[in-house]
Amino acid sequence: MRILVVDDEEAIADALVHILSKNKYIANACYDGESGLDNALTGIYDLIILDIMMPKMNGLDVLNNLRKENISCPVILLTAKDEISDKVKGLDYGADDYITKPFSSEELLARIRCLQRRNGNVINDNIIKFCDVSLNLQTYELQCGNNSLHLGLKEFSIMEVFISNANNVISKEKLLEKVWGYESDAEYNNVEVYISFLRKKLNHIKSKAAIKTIRGVGYRLEES
Repeated sequence: MRILVVDDEEAIADALVHILSKNKYIANACYDGESGLDNALTGIYDLIILDIMMPKMNGLDVLNNLRKENISCPVILLTAKDEISDKVKGLDYGADDYITKPFSSEELLARIRCLQRRNGNVINDNIIKFCDVSLNLQTYELQCGNNSLHLGLKEFSIMEVFISNANNVISKEKLLEKVWGYESDAEYNNVEVYISFLRKKLNHIKSKAAIKTIRGVGYRLEES
């Protein structure tokens, strides 16, 4: 899961990225509303943590622009404001949740897990599943029945994207952006190599799930 943190207080933004990374999320930070909007519009993020009071563009304007551009990924508003009117306005603008500073990292992580569960692919706080295969988000373990193995970081990140978007076609470009990052110089052959690794591992654990190539478009995780 790739998360974007947008907060003009750099110490807070960097601390959140550190906390999220320790909990096996891929996280990036922006320090003003304009750069936050630019990064969010790439569509590579699965969740956005967005401060309201920021220079150049406030969080509510960022959120409003995202929803106008049909960017529907969950947004958690992060702010020092605690008035009911601010919460209502944020939610009316399209936010999915709201957390007030100061807050505990445990509360933020719980709210993130709650939003993950809404997508319907989370069995519990640590496991997502498709067909007969499950992926542990904490241990990187891929399991089918009594067979299991450990995935490397890139393999894990790709499999997480596939399971979270099961039966949908994922382009090579989207995989590059989500797994390697928007500014990475990785190329399509990097994706092809890791797809080959994952196919062998799915076969090794005797899963019915298969990564199918959609010629000229990308890949799709489906039940074979």
